Amino acid sequence: MSHIRSPQLPGPTPAPDDDKAPEDAAPPKRDAVAVTEPAEPKAGAEAGAEAGAEAGAEAGRGAAREEPEGGTPGAGTATEEPEQHTSAPARTGARTETPEAGTAETEAETATDKTETPEAGTAKSQAEAEKSEPGTDETRAEAETPEAREPGLKARPENPDPTPEPGTSTLAPEADTPDPDPEAAAPASPSVPESGPEPAASPSPGRRTRHPRAARAVAWAGTGLALALVLFALLVPNDITELDLGRFLRIPAEGILVAGLLLVLPAKARRVAVVAVGVVLGLLVIVKVLDMGSYWTLDRPFDLVLDWILLDDAQSFMKDSLGGAAAQAATVGVIALALALPVLMTLAVVRLSRLMVRNRHTASRTLLVLGTAWITCSTLTLEISDVPVASHSAATLVENRIEAVSEGLKDGEAFRKQAAVDAFADVPPDQLLTGLRGKDVLITFIESYGRSAIDDPRMGEPLGETLTQKTQELKDAGYASRSGWLRSPITGAGSWLGHSTFLSGLWIKNQSRYNNLVASDRLTLTEAFRRTGAWRTVGIVPGTQKTWPEGKYFGLDHIYDSDQLGYQGPKFSWSTMPDQYTLKAFQELEHGRKDREPMMAEIILTSSHNPWAPIPSTIPEEDIGDGSVYHSLQKAEGKDPTEVWKDPLAVRDEYRKSIQYSVTSLVDFVAEYGSEDTVLVFLGDHQPNKTVTGDNPSHDVPVSIVAQDPEVLEKISDWGWTDGLKPADSTPTWRMDTFRDRFMTAFGPQ
Repeated sequence: MSHIRSPQLPGPTPAPDDDKAPEDAAPPKRDAVAVTEPAEPKAGAEAGAEAGAEAGAEAGRGAAREEPEGGTPGAGTATEEPEQHTSAPARTGARTETPEAGTAETEAETATDKTETPEAGTAKSQAEAEKSEPGTDETRAEAETPEAREPGLKARPENPDPTPEPGTSTLAPEADTPDPDPEAAAPASPSVPESGPEPAASPSPGRRTRHPRAARAVAWAGTGLALALVLFALLVPNDITELDLGRFLRIPAEGILVAGLLLVLPAKARRVAVVAVGVVLGLLVIVKVLDMGSYWTLDRPFDLVLDWILLDDAQSFMKDSLGGAAAQAATVGVIALALALPVLMTLAVVRLSRLMVRNRHTASRTLLVLGTAWITCSTLTLEISDVPVASHSAATLVENRIEAVSEGLKDGEAFRKQAAVDAFADVPPDQLLTGLRGKDVLITFIESYGRSAIDDPRMGEPLGETLTQKTQELKDAGYASRSGWLRSPITGAGSWLGHSTFLSGLWIKNQSRYNNLVASDRLTLTEAFRRTGAWRTVGIVPGTQKTWPEGKYFGLDHIYDSDQLGYQGPKFSWSTMPDQYTLKAFQELEHGRKDREPMMAEIILTSSHNPWAPIPSTIPEEDIGDGSVYHSLQKAEGKDPTEVWKDPLAVRDEYRKSIQYSVTSLVDFVAEYGSEDTVLVFLGDHQPNKTVTGDNPSHDVPVSIVAQDPEVLEKISDWGWTDGLKPADSTPTWRMDTFRDRFMTAFGPQ
């Protein structure tokens, strides 16, 4: 029995299979049980012809017809075919047939020659005739089913609850996708009889099919986010002060080159390359964020080898500024972001690379246009807000960082050679510092006391009044003073680097040099005092809260840290105790002792350490006691650092007040407890951070020498320093590492 082609969907009759003759096909038995035959994917013209034949068969089933039992004319009784109401899906080829029709279906699927009934032949002739004639609008409308108009949709029966007629066989619809469902394609076991076939379940459409617009919007959003992440990594500056919109309107050369490389690489190599590129971009963003913090506090890029120790100080600063819980949350957030960035960047690069490969022609043309635009902008030096449009900042940053690491490795050897040259290393002890014999020398560092505090009009005017007032108080107490400028190797943070530069006469600009210094036998200024045997050397270091083994290198006979100073009051932000208490403790523990020998003391005052809130107030000395009084004072007068740091102007005001407090505490101490044998040398260790100084600050700090003995200041009369505690703008500025040699020369044998 042959297929019957539909007049609505005409198609060619499938070619017979030459491997099997018609007489080989066994005639079907009338009492055979109907089974559901497995659907097999049809290809090309065969699938179309079969679909057309099935549709035509349904159209011709309205009239009763006789069919011989054996599949040949006149060989059996006539059977009336029941009328079918379920329309055959045009594309899938699903059909319902009688047992006799099943013989024809079996013959069609095995591609054998078929014997047609007169009725089938008539229907086939009619279908072929209608194929050559133009159909009516109604016929075309019926033929253009939703499945035919939208190939991606699965075929569904028109009747929501189709009930197959007894004795019929229902075939599963053919899948219209390259990957048919394995379960749907699995043949039913012929050994298990079925009472009746179940209707084929139509799979529900996916989200993209149900909501195509939303799916497209999500896809575009994902691609846009991926592109934004990659451009951010390539274009964001590593200095937060340079962050503006114009930086993101540039054309990154690195992006064009990497995209072109990914486009031409074979698939396996591209998979490896996209992961490598994503990880590198994530690490690049991390380095830039570290640089932002380093530029903000130290006015230099982050040292990838030596600056990791500063992260502990940064965490302590956040704890003092924001509170313990907020600092802990910020630390966890930073760590999570650092771990997530390489992953996010890798996913972004993977998405963009797949998009480029799928649209290779468009991507190639786009890269060609961007490359041409970059070369043009670079040649013509086009700029947006003084920023070149043609960017290669990411490559430059990587190159500079590689050079910095290389130079850092070489710097260690160069520094060791510099440290080995010391003009005072072989000077006999009895010839060191002879001009200060019998004097109490107090070398005092005021935290973050920088030139900006004096030069900035907003801060300089009130601080200038304090310096003028304290200069006069010193004069009234019989002291004279001279002041100048020193250039510190650091700014914003890293006080110990400034201290060691001042004392050693070497430029200690990083942690590597500091480590090499304290491991050497370089003569420091404090060690020179100890080596003479004419002074007891002590260190007053309230900011030291851990073991400080380097203290022995600096030649200090005894070190008073935060635990040994006996303070029982609250911390003031980072500072463990107020400067006024520190000086009082020094007076009680060392300076005020009777029948003592001359001393040299290194004193570190910390009340002006950031975040400069809360600041202790100056109180009568008799009220200080063990410091417990500061608990109530802090609650009554102290400011919340989280509120202060919301306003940069408020931060600058509090910084200026902290410098005024420290200078006042020190001058009041000298005026009260000093003598004609007191020599005070005090200076700032570095400038504050950019919140106070603004962009591009100098590294200059003020330095002053105070003494009653006129011979002391006479020995430095050729230094060109200014009288008083406020150095003039015209006062010469020296590098801080030159002070040791100048000082030891001035006060050595004449």
